[in-house]
Amino acid sequence: MMLQAHLCSLCLLTLYLTTGYGQEGKFSGPLKPMKLSIFEGQEPSQIIFQFKVNSPAVSFELTGETDNTFKIEPDGLLYLIKPLDRETRSIYNLQVAALDAHGTIVEGPVPITIEVKDINDNRPTFLQPKYEGSVRQNSRPGKPFMYVNATDLDDPATLNGQLFYEIVIQLPKINNVMYFQINNKTGAISLTRQGAQELDPIKNPSYSLVVSVKDMGGQTENSFSDSTSVDITVMENIWKAPQPVEIVENSTDPHPIKITQVQWNDPGAQYSLFEKEKRPTFPFSIDQEGYIYVTQPLDREEKDSYVFYALAKDEHGKPLSYPLEIRVKVKDINDNPPTCPSAVTVFEVQENEILGSNIGTLSARDMDEENTVNSILGYRIVEQTPQIPMDGLFLVQTYSGVFQLAKRSLKKQDTPHYNLTVQVSDKDFKTLCAVRINVIDINDQIPIFKKSDYGNLTIPENTKIGSIILTIQATDADEPFTGSSKILYRITQGDSEGRLGVDTDPRTNAGYVTVKKPLDFETAAVSNIIFKAENPEPLVPGVAYNESSFAKFTLIVTNVNEAPVFSQYVFQARVSEDVATGTKVGNVTAKDPEGLDIRYSLRGDTRGWLKIDPVTGEIFSAAPLDREAESVYRVKVVATEVGGSSLTSVSDFHLSLTDVNDNPPRLAQEYTGLFLCHPLSASGSLIFQATDDDWQSFRGPQFTFSLGSESLQKDWEVLKINGTHARLSTKHTNFEEGVYDIPIRINDGGRPPLEGTVSLPVTFCTCVEGRCFRPAARQPGIPTMGMAVGILLTTLLVIGIILAVVFIRMKTNKGKDNVQSAQASEVQPLRS
Repeated sequence: MMLQAHLCSLCLLTLYLTTGYGQEGKFSGPLKPMKLSIFEGQEPSQIIFQFKVNSPAVSFELTGETDNTFKIEPDGLLYLIKPLDRETRSIYNLQVAALDAHGTIVEGPVPITIEVKDINDNRPTFLQPKYEGSVRQNSRPGKPFMYVNATDLDDPATLNGQLFYEIVIQLPKINNVMYFQINNKTGAISLTRQGAQELDPIKNPSYSLVVSVKDMGGQTENSFSDSTSVDITVMENIWKAPQPVEIVENSTDPHPIKITQVQWNDPGAQYSLFEKEKRPTFPFSIDQEGYIYVTQPLDREEKDSYVFYALAKDEHGKPLSYPLEIRVKVKDINDNPPTCPSAVTVFEVQENEILGSNIGTLSARDMDEENTVNSILGYRIVEQTPQIPMDGLFLVQTYSGVFQLAKRSLKKQDTPHYNLTVQVSDKDFKTLCAVRINVIDINDQIPIFKKSDYGNLTIPENTKIGSIILTIQATDADEPFTGSSKILYRITQGDSEGRLGVDTDPRTNAGYVTVKKPLDFETAAVSNIIFKAENPEPLVPGVAYNESSFAKFTLIVTNVNEAPVFSQYVFQARVSEDVATGTKVGNVTAKDPEGLDIRYSLRGDTRGWLKIDPVTGEIFSAAPLDREAESVYRVKVVATEVGGSSLTSVSDFHLSLTDVNDNPPRLAQEYTGLFLCHPLSASGSLIFQATDDDWQSFRGPQFTFSLGSESLQKDWEVLKINGTHARLSTKHTNFEEGVYDIPIRINDGGRPPLEGTVSLPVTFCTCVEGRCFRPAARQPGIPTMGMAVGILLTTLLVIGIILAVVFIRMKTNKGKDNVQSAQASEVQPLRS
């Protein structure tokens, strides 16, 4: 029996050493408090640790939360006797004690904590086999409107319990576009940007999704998974403009007053109002529930309606959708009394008018809303002064305010006027208005001219408009300053063009004949003018205008010499700049009012490009034209009458020149400083620009560039950069110092294409600090070094010769002086 137990211990030890469980990589150790870890799901007899003690201990005792799961051998070998399940229990608290041969505890007990480590042995499971949710169209993308949830019994602190959600199916899937998205960590479902824009409950009221969940963070192929279905109902967008609101004006209720509401599809929106009129005061506000309030009483007579806008923003202040239009109508109340049109309303009525004749209309006003009960007015006469020959001579229509004769015709000898007090009332208010009715004489007299013929009137044709040329006079025997006696003058014959008019003096009834339009001797030298005098009021029956109401005069217009008149202020023409000399480019026309002949000439033809036919006014090119020199050529055309006073008129002639391709390309500037440092360490390049004097389109020039000589192609190349720039590059580095003139051929691609060959000088030179160092070359007239030395030696030789001659002369002169002195001493007499 002892042998069998010993053999079992050896087997367990072998298994223990194979599995490698323990603390800090050790399989055995002394008896002390320990925390050991072991993965769940291990096979029975799994070795955990072996405790070692010294004598007198001979065996070990295991107590605590063993749950018939752990066992310890006498030699201290701790092992499993059945598999562990972390989801059932994750921590075991055990105690181990060392015993002597008598079973007495000699060491311990010490606590041993067994931590059960998780393995991925549980699949995730959705909490519901089917989810249902709803979303409104135009909801904000990315904002969750529902959640799906799954659980996993594995340790959430490990990858085994980390869940990953995704949408695997969307039905219907229109145009292969996903309208929904899911947060792969939280299971929150929201709209994509396309879904927020395109969801429409009318087209597709519902959608079905299949959502899957995986553990291991969805990262491995060995993860467990589950799926569920999600049914989503699309609801109508509630972000809509409310119905127009009516607010009773001048409300006495406490303000602010709630009048309507707007609501974004999701909670949390921030609302604001704005208007486009930018009035000093804005009597509306909105709270963060979307309720809109009027903040003060409104006055319809001040403003009868308001239009403003409600805006919803997200938490970052960005608009969630388009603004909604809010319309508010201010409802009228009867808060304004009728008002009279004036302090006194005056009507006129002729005597002998028949009963029922309309005298006039009193039009009172009411500031309340038109065509409502608040603004309907009633009229009633409450007093007539004087009551001669009786009261009630007049009546007024109740709602129209039209006054009529009620009982008899009026006579001016009874009284010249009547004063009426009229009550004007609306539903709640009454106003008294004053009406004065003047009785006027009937129009039974016609106007009569003092004389019927005003003779001949001669005036020049250049008489100014507005000039009074004649005064006429008629009289009327009706009552003065009434429509019956007022005289209006009208020209009935002789002035069909309306050149003349007659203005009446309201005080004297005199008629002033004035010039209304320019007179013209050439078209109407003599006119027989007939006037008619008449009243604005109609004549009574039986009375008619006769010859006494007509007068005449003869208008004689004298000629005034006038300058020629051009048919246009500015004449314009357009030709190509390459027209041949002598080509007709335009023409001008002028007429002389007196019919005289006209001669044309040019003024300001500074370039001498044009000539004009003096008789016909045709204009021809007189020299080659050049658009690049002047694109619009402007000259003056002078028309001079032949004979008479030789009066002249001037007009402008503008000749626009259209471009032809007549200028070859050229370099945009002088390139005199182009250089490359010698010797070249690599291929060098230089950039140059071309231009063209011809007109260019908005795209600009489109030049092509090439070398002007094929022999240079082994050393150089030209590459186009754009339409105006190119790069000249070397193909190798083997160049000698010196100046190279490189011919460049530039083509403008025009119609016809023009080509120019330019020379681009490139210097290869030694460079100092990035600049070309070139010794000064010998200039004509400057001596060489040898010549300079020769000139210097010659100069020194000449100076030496001159000095020698001077020295010799000085010696010679000194000898002569000595001889002369000796001779003088010989002939000089002795003095005593």
